[in-house]
Amino acid sequence: ELQQKVEETEVLKMELQMLETERVRLSLVEEKLMDVLQLLQQLRDLNISKRALGKILLSTLESCCDPQPGKAQLFEVLDTLQQELTACELLHKQPMEQAQSPESLSNPLVISC
Repeated sequence: ELQQKVEETEVLKMELQMLETERVRLSLVEEKLMDVLQLLQQLRDLNISKRALGKILLSTLESCCDPQPGKAQLFEVLDTLQQELTACELLHKQPMEQAQSPESLSNPLVISC
């Protein structure tokens, strides 16, 4: 009976470790998603065309067709999308004071269509 309790404890420890690993992974995905949403908000504030935004999205999806071994596909897509959005010329052309205005940072998650 004592041996069974020890085995159950070990199983529970392994499950807890797996849950913690998953929690960390989800936290990283959440941070990356927040970064992407903030970039989309900035581009929306600059009135980027739907066509240009569509090209960025399609470029991202095409580059992520074959996920890299050992890398989570969702994180890879978000990471690539963040890189594509960051590289967008419009973000680099805007004045620094517009990029940092409290108005554009007030609610970075609200994106209207």
